[in-house]
Amino acid sequence: MVEMRQVDVAVVGSGPAGHVAAIQMVRLGLSVVLIGPAHSGKDGRTTALLGSSVSYLERLGLWDGIKSKGQALRVMRLIDDTGRLLRAPTTEFDSSEIGLEAFGYNIDNNSLVSALHEGLDAVDRDLLVEDQQFARSVALGDDYASIEMEDSSIWQAKLAIAADGRNSLVKEAAGVEMRRWSYPQSALVVNLHHPSSSHNNTSTEFHTPTGPFTLVPYRDSHTSSLVCVVTPETAQELKAMDKQALAMELERRAQSIYGAFELLTEPQVFPLAGMVAKGFHGQRAALIAESAHVFPPIGAQGLNLSLRDIEALTDAIVSKGEADPGSEQVLSSYGRSRISDIWSRTAGVHMLNMSLLSSLPFGQGARTAGLALAKMVPSLRRFMMKAGLASPSRIGSVGDAANQDV
Repeated sequence: MVEMRQVDVAVVGSGPAGHVAAIQMVRLGLSVVLIGPAHSGKDGRTTALLGSSVSYLERLGLWDGIKSKGQALRVMRLIDDTGRLLRAPTTEFDSSEIGLEAFGYNIDNNSLVSALHEGLDAVDRDLLVEDQQFARSVALGDDYASIEMEDSSIWQAKLAIAADGRNSLVKEAAGVEMRRWSYPQSALVVNLHHPSSSHNNTSTEFHTPTGPFTLVPYRDSHTSSLVCVVTPETAQELKAMDKQALAMELERRAQSIYGAFELLTEPQVFPLAGMVAKGFHGQRAALIAESAHVFPPIGAQGLNLSLRDIEALTDAIVSKGEADPGSEQVLSSYGRSRISDIWSRTAGVHMLNMSLLSSLPFGQGARTAGLALAKMVPSLRRFMMKAGLASPSRIGSVGDAANQDV
């Protein structure tokens, strides 16, 4: 006989977004199952949690555990390394200008998931169940979502939250299609040790003809995570180098600003692509994180946008005063609320990337002029910093309080 269990909310996907969504739903007093296998601990990437994400995680009681494992991002430095005639001046954005201790913190994904998993222990365990299996199939009906597990047991929920990535079973069941595009680029990702020099809590992004080359503070003052965006062919060539040769090549590309590099992790290569769902909900289903939007690793938007998805879904459930978190009223409100934020971030990341790839003087000139103005005009620089940290509706509130810390 098939085992059938019921909850208010089933969160499908046990990555960072899935963990936060489960904790948030329990905080609303809803019964929740978090579906997904235990984290492998083999993810070599890092995540920069910025601005409103920090504030949100603080409200959920999760921030202290994450902050202790990350590195503060206090200055963001942009260097034009395109070699073109129209070159932007080196521009620095300092978080103290908008009343913040830091823009946010960079943390490796393994430590992030570990810290969030520890956060599960602080919520009402009578309301939260972990099912550490993969979901086999999802069916969405008028009254509930039905999730069949690998052992043939079934979870029934009033709301299914799709946190199961770009190939989401929940999204497929909802019949939501994606707008997809790709770039002629790949990202080489690796973590580095630079013993002779500190990063001084500065994230440095070189703008190159093939895309950004970005060094972000990592585990301590002498380690950084690197995202090097190049052509797919160059990415594979770099990955094939022996460790010493690759370290020397990366130091050259970084203009030796931190001295010699030592590789801490094996380099990984990810093709650059983008996707945005044509809708952010379906019957009894809400799409969040990479089931709703996928970004190239430019501008640190991924998880920050995902956390705003969860906030918006929470607001919709609360504001509608619904006993049913998966009602059409709740989900329609959620879907409408995400359009502006998601598409504005998508357009911003796309335009920044294309301005580096474009051979047209207009694209190069717009980027150069924008950074030159930011360097010269403090009010514009502060606006740009606030805009990078919050959703469009919250730009004015970022950093307004002098005692707002991250």
